Amino acid sequence: MQLFDAVTLGEPRLTRDGYLVADAKIARTGIQLYTGKEVDPENKAGFRDKAIVRVFRPESEVFSSDALASFAHRPVTNDHPAEAVSATNWKAHSVGMTGNEIARDGDFIRVPMVVMDQAAIEDVKAGKRELSCGYQSKIVFDAGTTPQGEAYDAIQTDIRGNHLAIVARGRAGSECRIGDQGAPETGSPKAPSHHGDRRMTLKTIIVDGLPVETTDAGEAAINKLKGLLDQSAKALETANANHAKAIADKDAELAKKDVELEETRKKVVEDAALDALVADRAAVVTKAKALDPKVVTDGKSIAEIKRAVLGDAVKDKSEAYVDAAWDLKVVNAKDDTVRHAIQSQDHSINANDAWSDAVFDRAGVDLIKKGA
Repeated sequence: MQLFDAVTLGEPRLTRDGYLVADAKIARTGIQLYTGKEVDPENKAGFRDKAIVRVFRPESEVFSSDALASFAHRPVTNDHPAEAVSATNWKAHSVGMTGNEIARDGDFIRVPMVVMDQAAIEDVKAGKRELSCGYQSKIVFDAGTTPQGEAYDAIQTDIRGNHLAIVARGRAGSECRIGDQGAPETGSPKAPSHHGDRRMTLKTIIVDGLPVETTDAGEAAINKLKGLLDQSAKALETANANHAKAIADKDAELAKKDVELEETRKKVVEDAALDALVADRAAVVTKAKALDPKVVTDGKSIAEIKRAVLGDAVKDKSEAYVDAAWDLKVVNAKDDTVRHAIQSQDHSINANDAWSDAVFDRAGVDLIKKGA
């Protein structure tokens, strides 16, 4: 299995020929944190879907003579190539070379290196100073505990260096730095078939009220998803509000139309009632003029016109009494001219039958018959 480590260029210097030389930490002992897909892509050990796999790199493996020797005379590349570097493609990928004075530096392997390509040197001068070591190793899925008491899920063995890449952002821990500048924690190699070592610090964050242990990258992904969920919730809230407003506006429009229809209906009814009132008054005025040509009807109501014709006889009487007396007076009109005028306005009056025998019973008035 070919993997990538990540380190940082030591303080570089230029030779008389313009080459850039430096020492670099390129590998370390201890537990490395990987994703399951990095160490078990085919899920042979059942680790592919695990978010974190703790891989132990023992000192005996890191500082073995074979491992140390494998990092000598390795090609230096400008970014990771999409393939392992070999004699067949060395000219296409190499911009320099590691030296042969491989040494242990605490928990790290330190390697001298030289960058000979001018474009790569300019990149380093511009700030592209981190390194990522491409190598191969075997992963043995055998859980256990380190001598320091740290639990692990697998062991990394048979570490063999392949190349050393100059990258803009490697995946070393904070121990690796250029002078006083800290190296970023994360990055990703170009070669899709390789895996990178990275020291990750787990942290606990709260997701939907529950504590979740994750890395910085995991926290960023979770926060992004939470942001998307918040956006979706706000979009739904806005859509619901717009829908509610549309319904309210439509209800208001319908209510307005209901009011307009009711006003129209009332107007029709009022107009019909007014027409009937006008017709009734015109009939009463005609009858009043026939009964008393001198009566004044202008500006008077129907009741006032009736009282004016009936005179003092109905002065203190109720409206019902006045109506009964008026009907009786109309029926008993003696003068043919008067009767003819009255009948021309009210075809319901027949001097020979209905009205001559009519009986009136109005609001407590005693029965009044023709001739009474």
